[in-house]
Amino acid sequence: MNLTSYTKEFAYNLKLSYPVILGMLGHTFVAFADNIMVGQLGTAELAAVSLGNSFVFIAMSLGIGFSTAITPLVAEADGAGNKADGKRALKHGLVLCTLLGFTLFVIILLCKPLMYVMKQPEEVVVLAIPYLELVAFSLVPLITFQAFKQFSEGLSQTKYPMYATILANVINIVLNYLLIFGSFGFPKMGIVGAAVGTLASRFVMVAYLWFILKKKQKFHDYVTGFNFKVIEKKVMKKIISLGFPSALQMFFEVAIFTAAIWLSGVLGKNAQAANQIALNLSSMTFMVGMGLSVAAMIRVGNQKGLQNFGELRRIAQSVFYLTFLLEIAFAALFFIGRHWLPTIYLDVDDLANQLDNTEVIVMAAELLLVAAFFQISDGIQVVVLGALRGLQDVKIPTFITFIAYWLIGFPVSYYLGLHTELKSTGIWIGLLLGLTASAVMLYIRFNYLTNRLINKS
Repeated sequence: MNLTSYTKEFAYNLKLSYPVILGMLGHTFVAFADNIMVGQLGTAELAAVSLGNSFVFIAMSLGIGFSTAITPLVAEADGAGNKADGKRALKHGLVLCTLLGFTLFVIILLCKPLMYVMKQPEEVVVLAIPYLELVAFSLVPLITFQAFKQFSEGLSQTKYPMYATILANVINIVLNYLLIFGSFGFPKMGIVGAAVGTLASRFVMVAYLWFILKKKQKFHDYVTGFNFKVIEKKVMKKIISLGFPSALQMFFEVAIFTAAIWLSGVLGKNAQAANQIALNLSSMTFMVGMGLSVAAMIRVGNQKGLQNFGELRRIAQSVFYLTFLLEIAFAALFFIGRHWLPTIYLDVDDLANQLDNTEVIVMAAELLLVAAFFQISDGIQVVVLGALRGLQDVKIPTFITFIAYWLIGFPVSYYLGLHTELKSTGIWIGLLLGLTASAVMLYIRFNYLTNRLINKS
C-alpha cells in the first residue's frame, strides 16, 4: 500500500478522536488547575496533592480500564446493526462500573495508613490524607460517567462526553478558586478546597451526560427502560472477561508512574514536586494518544463486526502513523520548553520559597528532557493497545504490559533512582524503557493477529 492509503484516513481519525482527546484533556486539566492553584500555596502542598492523587490514579486506572470493555462491544453491535446487544452492554456495564466505583472508594480508605510507612515526608502525609478522603469518593461518579462515556464512544458519538467534561472543568476551576484561597467570602480550605471542587464537578459531569443521552433520539432507546432486576450472566461474563484484563493493562501502566511518585517522595518533597510537574505535563500530551486509541478501538471494532480484516489492518495502521507524527511534535515541544514549562506551576517571585522553587524547576526541566523522548513510545503503545481491544484481544496484551512495566521499567527506575547519582532522572529513564518495550511488543502482537485474520478470510 502507498502512503496515501493511510494519510487519507487522518481527517476522519481526528474527527472521531478530537472530542475524546478534549474530554480526556478535561480530566487532566482538572489536575492541572489543582496543581497550579495548589502550587501557589507551597511545594509541600503540591507534593501532598501528588501523593493523594497517586492512590486515586491507581484506583481510577482500574475503573477506567474496566469500563473500556463497553466500547468494543457496542461498536461491534453497531457495526452488525444489533441495537439490543448494545443496550445490554450499557446496562450491565453501568451495574459493574457503579459497584466498582464504591469498592475502589472503600479500598482507598483502608489503604490510608500506608502513607505513614512509605517513607514520605511527614508534613506531606498530614496534608494529603483529608484531600485523599474526598477525592477518593469522587471515583463513584467518575466511573459511572465512564460507563456512559464508553457507550457513547462505541456508537462513534464522541462529542457528548466532551461537553460534559468541559462543564465539569469550569465548575472545578471556579470552586477551586473560591475554596482554595477563600475568595469572595468563601472559607479558605487550602488543598481540601481543591478536593471539594473535584468531587462536585464529577457529580455534575455524570448527571449532565445522562441528561444529554436521554434527550437525544438516537440514544433514547439505549439509555431508558432498563430492567435492572434482569441481569444476564452471559453478558456480565463477557464484560468482565474483556474489562478485567483491560483494567489490569491500565493499572500496570499507571502503577509504574505512581511508583515513580513514591520513589520521588523518598528523595524528598522537592523531587516529588518536580516529578508531579513533569507527570502532569506528560499526562496532557498522553491524552492525545488516549483519544486516538479510542478511535482505533471504535474503527477496529466496526470492521470486526463487518468481518473486513484487510480494511481493519489498514485503518488501524493509519491511526498508528498519525499518532507517531503528533508525538514527534510533542517531543519537540517538551525539548524546547523544558526550562519554561515548570515555571507555570510555581510562584517564581515568592522570596520565602525561592530556593525550593528554583530546585524544583531545575529538576523538572531534566525530567522533561526524558519525557520528550518517551512521548513517541507512550503514544504508540496506547493506540496499538486500543486497536487490540477493538479486536477483543486483551489477555496476551495484559501479560505484555506487565512484562514491559514491571519486569523491565520498574527495576531500572528503582536502581537508577535510589542507587545512582541520576536520582529523579534515573526514575524517568526506567519509565522510558518500559514504555518503549511495551510499544514494540504490542505492535508485534497486532501484526501477528491481523496477518492471521487476513490469511484465514
